Amino acid sequence: MQRKQFLTTILGGIPLLTFANFDDETTSTRKPFTVEGGKGRYGEDIKFLGVHPNNTKISGKDTNQQLSVFEYIGLGKVGPNLHMHLHQDEVFYVVEGEYRFVVGDETHRLKAGDTIFLPRMIAHTWIQLTDYGKLIYFLQPAGKMEEFFQKMNSLTERPSDEEIKRINLEHGIVNMGPPLTL
Repeated sequence: MQRKQFLTTILGGIPLLTFANFDDETTSTRKPFTVEGGKGRYGEDIKFLGVHPNNTKISGKDTNQQLSVFEYIGLGKVGPNLHMHLHQDEVFYVVEGEYRFVVGDETHRLKAGDTIFLPRMIAHTWIQLTDYGKLIYFLQPAGKMEEFFQKMNSLTERPSDEEIKRINLEHGIVNMGPPLTL
C-alpha cells in the first residue's frame, strides 16, 4: 500500500511541475549579447604582462559565477608562471599558433584546433612557441580570474614577490614556479 501511495503522489504531482518557475534570474544574464573581436565584455582592454591582449568575453557576472571565457592574443613567445587554481578547471582551445603545455608531469604540444583540459589543483603552465598565437579559454566555475586580471592590469609598477603571492592567493591561485622558457 505504501508503494501505491508513493507512486500516486509522485505521478499526481507531475502536472504541477508545468506551473513551477524554473526560470531563476540569478543563474545567468537574461539576454543574449555579442562581444566584438579584440574587445572585452565591458569595454576593458586587459593586457597580460602589459602587452598581450587577454580580454574577458563572457564574465562570471553573466553566468552567476558558473563560467568565464577569455580571449588571449600572444604577441611573442611567453606564458604564465607555473601555477595551480584552487577552485577552477580550465579548458584551452588553440585558435592560432602553437603552444607547449605542462600539466603535472605531462607535456603536451598543441596547435590550432587542439583543446586541452586542465583540472583544478594540478600545477600547470604553457608557453607560446610561435611569434603570434590566439587562445580561447574557459574557467569553470568562473571564480575570481576576471578580477585577478583587472588587478594585475591596474598595477603601475612590478609588485614584490610577496605582493604577487598575496594577490594570487586572494584570487584562488597558488604560484608554484617560474614560467617555461624555450
